[in-house]
Amino acid sequence: MDKRAFPAAVETVDTSFLENLVGYNSRRAALVIIEVFLERMAVYGLKPVDFSVLSLITHNPGITSRQLCTALNIQPPNLVGMVRVLEKRDLVERHPHPHDGRAMGLHLTASGKRLMKEAERTAAELEANATAGLSSAERKTLIRLLQKIYNRPA
Repeated sequence: MDKRAFPAAVETVDTSFLENLVGYNSRRAALVIIEVFLERMAVYGLKPVDFSVLSLITHNPGITSRQLCTALNIQPPNLVGMVRVLEKRDLVERHPHPHDGRAMGLHLTASGKRLMKEAERTAAELEANATAGLSSAERKTLIRLLQKIYNRPA
């Protein structure tokens, strides 16, 4: 094999193609935030999806499982087990839905409210730290642009 046909070593790594991909940049940013999120939420025994479910229940008392699945793009069988675990932890309770006799509304218990008050404060602090290099306007624009990607009609 002719060794002259191949460079001896890469001196500088060219990442220009990757750095122009939205997915690559989104994933890199998410990994930075998620790593810290996992660490900080471990104190509360919450994974990201647990936090999202509890946050939606916090801000939408009486939300149904169907509404949670739609809002978070979760499959119903996955949510059933998750809600069961949250009930066993005394964070969530079910009450009959006032308008749909077949549905149950999900509500936080008193301990669930206390936990989520702290967990949401922790999440807000984490987000503030992670985006400290952005102005308030840049942060809002970033969120809006990301939402345009995942909320776009099929």
